[in-house]
Amino acid sequence: MSRAIILADIDTIGGPANIAEIAGTTSRLIATSSAGSLNVALAAVKAGAFDFLPKPIGAKALIQGLEAAVSSWNGAPGPTARPQPPPLPAVRSSAEPADFAGFVGRSPAMQAVYEQIRRMAPSSAPVFITGESGTGKEVTAEAIHAHAGPEGRPFVALNCSAIPKELMESEIFGHVRGAFTGASENRAGAAEMADGGTLFLDELAEMDLGLQAKLLRFIQTGSFRRVGGNELKRVDLRIVSATNRDPFAEVEAGRFRADLFYRLHVLPIALPALRERPEDILPLAEAFLTRYAEEEGRGFHGFDPEAAALIRASSWPGNVRQLQNVVRRIVVLHDGSAVTSDMLPPGLSGPPSPATATGEISKPRASAPDTILPFRDQERMIIEAAVAAFDGNIPRAAAALEISASTIYRKRQAWLDRLSA
Repeated sequence: MSRAIILADIDTIGGPANIAEIAGTTSRLIATSSAGSLNVALAAVKAGAFDFLPKPIGAKALIQGLEAAVSSWNGAPGPTARPQPPPLPAVRSSAEPADFAGFVGRSPAMQAVYEQIRRMAPSSAPVFITGESGTGKEVTAEAIHAHAGPEGRPFVALNCSAIPKELMESEIFGHVRGAFTGASENRAGAAEMADGGTLFLDELAEMDLGLQAKLLRFIQTGSFRRVGGNELKRVDLRIVSATNRDPFAEVEAGRFRADLFYRLHVLPIALPALRERPEDILPLAEAFLTRYAEEEGRGFHGFDPEAAALIRASSWPGNVRQLQNVVRRIVVLHDGSAVTSDMLPPGLSGPPSPATATGEISKPRASAPDTILPFRDQERMIIEAAVAAFDGNIPRAAAALEISASTIYRKRQAWLDRLSA
């Protein structure tokens, strides 16, 4: 029997009930709709759709959907075959440099982040970065942008917590002359300047709910109007967003729109705190020392054993940013061949543990009962990680997990319902 890949708008074909009849037993039907809710996606997949793509459909998302459909016939990863992911890059030895697109670190936690960046970069799907302040969310966004395509494409970053609420809309969408007091000329916003590249929205959870609704419409349509203007402008860009808060808790508290969250939370990356990758602390400090010693004309070449032990022993609540600032202050205020313990700020004093002083990492201990995540939360993390690993391709993620795509859609809808209740 002949085989075909069918791209069908659910509304045009009379609803999900007609999917099975149209697709038959040999074709692959990819359903689409401007009503891109999880309920619609779940209904389509249950009715026999191979996949569901919400409108507007990006070129890369469409290509990935078509490739997945073809692969399901050829025995490659598809909804019924377990996919084989690309091989992981070889881990560098301790004697080799460990830099990756602005990062320093050879820990397993950071190797996993590098691999996620490599996999996610070619996609056009939104990326959602979470992590404590100072863990490198903007560096991650820049790395994704740098690995996504040719040089020269714009990367525009906005920190939503640093811009006054009344100016945020203008910063994103621009304004026309006379739109408000002080608007003396037409001005392009971040969305317009990022056309053809990447728009990075840092600390997105700080955004006002009213502006979140406008951002959602922009994401859905790819179009906007400058503040005070009538001209409809269209752009083609990728959105990478980040927050140092728990986004699920923000949705549950009503501070973050659930529909916007699920539009943006397609490819999640969780950055580890510096205390969670202690083997990277001293290499990071040494990298910063080399950089700032050269900039300031100092003679530093490393840390003496006592200073190194204290550096390793600190919990670094401000993460990489705090470590960077401490090293820079040392270089500016002191000089010598090696950083000594008396050059360190008082907050880093105190005897380190024997394991930390020798650079060893303690063996993991059993978690206390109150630190164990509920099963439903672990399930959510596993599913979202699989979806992210396959660039948002739900059929392939489902195959890797050995579950059906409809199960993922159903689980996602259940999470959304729980957060909205």
